[in-house]
Amino acid sequence: MKIVIGLLFIAALVASCGERKEAQKMLNEAKVLYENKQFAAAKIAIDSINILYPKEIEVRKEALTLMRLTERGESEQNIAFCDSLMPIRINELENLKKGFVFEKDPEYDDIGNFIWRTMTIERNVERSYIRCGVNEDGEMYITSLYFGGSPINHTGLKFSTNNNMFAETPAIAYDGGVNYRFKDNGNTSEVVTYKGDNCKEVANFISIIDEKLRVKAEYTGGKPYSLYLSDNDKKAIKATYELASVLSEITAMKKEKEKAEKKIMLIDEKLKNTN
Repeated sequence: MKIVIGLLFIAALVASCGERKEAQKMLNEAKVLYENKQFAAAKIAIDSINILYPKEIEVRKEALTLMRLTERGESEQNIAFCDSLMPIRINELENLKKGFVFEKDPEYDDIGNFIWRTMTIERNVERSYIRCGVNEDGEMYITSLYFGGSPINHTGLKFSTNNNMFAETPAIAYDGGVNYRFKDNGNTSEVVTYKGDNCKEVANFISIIDEKLRVKAEYTGGKPYSLYLSDNDKKAIKATYELASVLSEITAMKKEKEKAEKKIMLIDEKLKNTN
């Protein structure tokens, strides 16, 4: 019986040594991947060590340190990417902003908006028209404004061409905010604003269609009402869509860089406490 137990102990010891060697081999492979800046592959290899060799505590401790170094290297790579692309996008932004005016009330607004020059409110008093703009973070909006003798109670907007192409917004229920109405001197004004994803489809539609096509704008969800976009309207929506794309990309890069910098600080603190 003692012989059997001894043999089992030796077998377990041999198996343990074999697992340790395999775990160390995988760790060494992960180190090579890290040194070659193949961070995604290195992280997969390190995760595999934890899954396949849960009893190899010492190897897993080394793997944890390597994982932190890998995540740090990945963050540094992300920062370098943002720093290289940001000036290009900012240069594009400066060119795209030329057709816009910037509006921001420092007393009430935390963030300003870029409005196409001919679409400012002062130039479009008491008329029905489509307005668009984009805030500094790159969130675009399209607004359908109605002015008339009686309400139509609209909740949406649809763009269509005479060759049966169309795009429309989701319905925006009346809430006194992004959909509001008021009466003044016997006339009704309705203002429905479609922000972000709610205007993406119609904005993209205008940006890709042939600019020579005539576009009908239908106010939907209430009484029938429609108007046709002018060439300037189409130009404004397309330009705003392009500006929004660049602004949102710049905003995303700024956030990604800030996130990476914070992550590096946290990793450095953990590495310091480990050593």
